[in-house]
Parts: sequence; structure tokens; C-alpha cells
Amino acid sequence: MKKSILTLASAVLVAFSANAQKVEFEEYNLDNGMHVILHKDTSAPVVVTSVMYHVGAKDEQPDRTGMAHFFEHLLFEGTKNIKKGEWFKLVSSNGGRNNANTTDDRTYYYEIFPSNKLELGLWMESERLLHPIIGQEGVDTQNEVVKEEKRLRVDNQPYSRFLEYVKQNIFKKHPYKGTTIGKMEHLDAATLEEFLAFNKKFYVPNNATLVVAGDIDVPTAKKMIQDYFGHIPRGEEITKNFPKEDPITETITAKGYDPNIQIPAVMAAYRTPSMKTRDSRVLDMISSYLSTGKSSVLYKKLVDEKKMALQAGAINASQEDYGTYILFGLPQGDTKLMDIVNEIDEEIAKIQTELISEKAYQKLQNQFENNYVNSNSSVEGIANSLARYNVLYGDTNLINTEIEIYRSITREEIKEVAKKYLNPNQRLILEYLPEKK
Repeated sequence: MKKSILTLASAVLVAFSANAQKVEFEEYNLDNGMHVILHKDTSAPVVVTSVMYHVGAKDEQPDRTGMAHFFEHLLFEGTKNIKKGEWFKLVSSNGGRNNANTTDDRTYYYEIFPSNKLELGLWMESERLLHPIIGQEGVDTQNEVVKEEKRLRVDNQPYSRFLEYVKQNIFKKHPYKGTTIGKMEHLDAATLEEFLAFNKKFYVPNNATLVVAGDIDVPTAKKMIQDYFGHIPRGEEITKNFPKEDPITETITAKGYDPNIQIPAVMAAYRTPSMKTRDSRVLDMISSYLSTGKSSVLYKKLVDEKKMALQAGAINASQEDYGTYILFGLPQGDTKLMDIVNEIDEEIAKIQTELISEKAYQKLQNQFENNYVNSNSSVEGIANSLARYNVLYGDTNLINTEIEIYRSITREEIKEVAKKYLNPNQRLILEYLPEKK
């Protein structure tokens, strides 16, 4: 009976997601190179205006790290027509909310307004692009804001630096070896001229994707977009030529220290291919198999059954140029860090030599179907996905077709990809230890 219920639940989920509404959109380019994506959804009287710029931490100079994230803050300072301190007031007083975020690969700004405020959202984003006020006062103000953010999220947050240590040991040439928030001494040393130059180079229409999603009249939206963005001058073409990494051929060992922890951790990290590849998506599935939920392989073995770890899991941190696949564990009691690694290696070896069970495979498919449905369940999520697939993958329609890639991944592929990337001679072993004061 239990098996029948599980089978029925799986069938219902697959049927639901197979019939999930396709995300309809229209995309085109303005004469100045700005890419525009429109998605009409009249289910609620809201509209999202968002712009994703193809600039992130990897685009910074080695001695000026943190610049991309800094701009995420700086471009809320004000514009020619929006006074300092008025941006957030303008949004909230018109029933909206807004935010921004930065990664190594891109920077994303968005507003969510009642649908009758579409023009306001477009005007504000055009102001950010065309008329930002970048002055020493704003730079000094945001410098303190970023420092406080670093103190809260990094310096005083337990286990917050493990990815920093992993990346600086996994990457030797590519700028992924740095952190998105950067080094404060680099921002302190940056001149106003350098901030202006960064803005001039990267904050241009031909490096931007504008998404308007929600309860819109498409012809009206197109006219507004042309009126507010069409006249903004095209910038210089941006060439990206990042250094390629040499393969890892023998185990790297390193240690990282954190003054905010008492319990150590261990990470086994592997450099993997771009998130645009099929192999990266297979690694997504392996990660879910190993560590999604308390019934997952690593949690069940190390935490529940053997009581060796307080926590264990896998993360596929996939990015535009490379990925970083991380297996980790926090020991319980007197368990040694390498004992956790050895137990994890046993499970990796099983994936490399045996096909995962049909039941586990179906569970994975259900998880990814559910993720697909959830990611497209709100206009805010759809706007983000449309921008991301265009900017980072070069294929906006992946919002509809990427799930088909996951559906087509076989148990045999899971085995082969694990054999290809998750080997001891291809990894970093990082001991993440309490720092003695």
C-alpha cells in the first residue's frame, strides 16, 4: 500500500509539472544594445521591473576587489532626479519594494510595484543607468555600509569563510579565487576616478538585460521602454578573456581558520565545469542524491546511523565559467575529520561503480520537477529566471526547457559523471578549524 501511495504521488507530481504553464515571453534588442524581455501575467495586479548587468566580482581588477558588490550599494545613493536618500522612500510610498544582489558573474536590481506604477519602475531604472550620482560623499557613505555588511555576514558569522578558503585554493588563475564582497583595503584605496571608470565600462545598455514581467499591456510597455531607455548611448564593447585553470591532478591540502567556531569542519572540494554544461546539471542531481533532506545518503549515514557528524552534505556551487563541488561534514564527539572524508568517499565510490536505485532516481526526478514548478510560481521568480538565463546562459527559453535536460539525465550518466569529476586526485581537502585567540 505504501509503495502504491508513493507511486501515485510521483505520478501526480509529474503530471502536474508536465502540464505546468509554459512561460510565454517576448524578447528583442534596442538600438543601443539593451536586451529586453517582456512577460505578461495578469493573475495579479503587480509588475516587476528589473535589470541584470553582466558584471560581477570576476570582472574586477585584482587589486580592486569588491568593486562590483560596492556598486550594488552605490547605485542606490541617488541620481540627477532622485535625491540622496530618496530612492527607497520613493519605492515604498508607491506601494512597492525593491532590492539588489551581486555574484561573481552578474549584478541584479529589481522593483516590484502595483501594475499601475510600471512607468515609475522603468523611469527609476533608466535613472540608475543614465544619471547616477557617483561622488566622494556617496562613496564614503557606502564604504561604511559595506564594511558593516562584511562584519555582520563574514567576520562575525560562524562558518562564513569556508567558501572563501575553498575558492582561494581551488582556483589559481581565474578570478573566482576571490570573494564577492572583496577586500576592504582595496575599496579604501580606490579613487573616485576608478569608480567612475567602472561605471562607464560596465553600466551601459549593451551590457544589460531589462525584464518587465507581470500585469502589463505589451504595446504600452514597449513604448515606455523606448522612451526611457532607447536614447541612452551605447557603451564600448566589453571583452572578457579570463585565464583558464590547469587541471587538478593531485590532492591539495589546506587549512582555514575561523574565530567564530568551536567545532571544526572538513571540506572535499572539486573544480567542475560551467553551469551551462550538461555535466554540471548531472552534478546537481548527485548533490541532491547525497544531501537533500534528512533521508539523503550522507545525512542518514553520518548523522542518523553512525552518529559521526552533526551535519554532512554536498553543494554544487555552479557558476558561469567553472563550478565548485563541495562535500562537507562537521564531526560529532571525537570523530576525526579524515574519518568523515573516508565515509563520504565510500558513498562516492558507490555512485561511481553502481547505478543508484530506481527508487532514488525517481525521488530525484520528483525533486527537480518540484523545483521547476516552484521557481516559476511567482512573477518575481520568473523575472529573475528570464534575466539569468539570458545573461549567463545565452538562452532565455531555458526557463521552459531546462527541466527537460534534467528529465533526460540517466542513472548511467550519474555514474559516469561521478567517475569523471569526483576523484581523490582532483580535489582539495580543507580542514576548517577554530582560530585560537
